[in-house]
Amino acid sequence: MWVVVCYDVNTETREGRRRLRRVAQVCKNYGQRVQKSVFECQVDQLKFEEFRRKLLKEVRLALDNLRIYRLTEPREKHVESYGEIQTIHFGDDTLVV
Repeated sequence: MWVVVCYDVNTETREGRRRLRRVAQVCKNYGQRVQKSVFECQVDQLKFEEFRRKLLKEVRLALDNLRIYRLTEPREKHVESYGEIQTIHFGDDTLVV
């Protein structure tokens, strides 16, 4: 499944800035950044549950905002993108040199 994760982390404190970095790192482990605080991720149900659990562990719900959107498949029919973007196609074979 494809999911989009968006977040706003309160960065007024040092702890908030650290939380922001930790949330971004969790997202990087599951997908790719498409905007500063927006990630597209392709995960199966088990990975999704793990991903969501890790994100909820990092955010403080009283201060931060986290949104997770599940995209309707096929993604290409439901997502419009304009402007500069570098997309990684997770389903493609990867060549490592």
